[in-house]
Amino acid sequence: MQPYFNKVTQAGYDKIAAEIEAAKQDRPGKIKALSDARALGDLSENAEYSAAKRDLRHLESRLRYLKKQLKYAQVYEPADNAVIEIGKSVTLQFEDDQSKEVFELVGNPEADIANNKISLSSPIGQALLDHTTDDVVTISSPNGDYQVKILAVKKVIS
Repeated sequence: MQPYFNKVTQAGYDKIAAEIEAAKQDRPGKIKALSDARALGDLSENAEYSAAKRDLRHLESRLRYLKKQLKYAQVYEPADNAVIEIGKSVTLQFEDDQSKEVFELVGNPEADIANNKISLSSPIGQALLDHTTDDVVTISSPNGDYQVKILAVKKVIS
């Protein structure tokens, strides 16, 4: 069976790699905190030991998750055209109220709606994929269908 690779932008790949390095740098401090708490004595009533153990477990779990994300990530380089794909910035006009919004299409691990970074597996990302400037696209969302007009598509330079 072939492994499934998640398409990500170069910036997303670099961000995951940087988080792994930061976690690796944090690991010795967590191990020292655990050993210091263990030295305090009775482990059954030692809150510092329990907290340090939990923190180290959380860090190790996050490291395993990030390493797996990186292992199955495939850096995707978008074409220099007006077709919507990962790594492109899209300016949309919502047909109901004529408001405009700019989104960046990214891979699943790097989606961040607070910063207008949406993944292609989101309802809006799926609907926009492979469309181009001046297309009117119907987006099906949990709150109902709505239409957007694609005003501009640009390759994101990171």
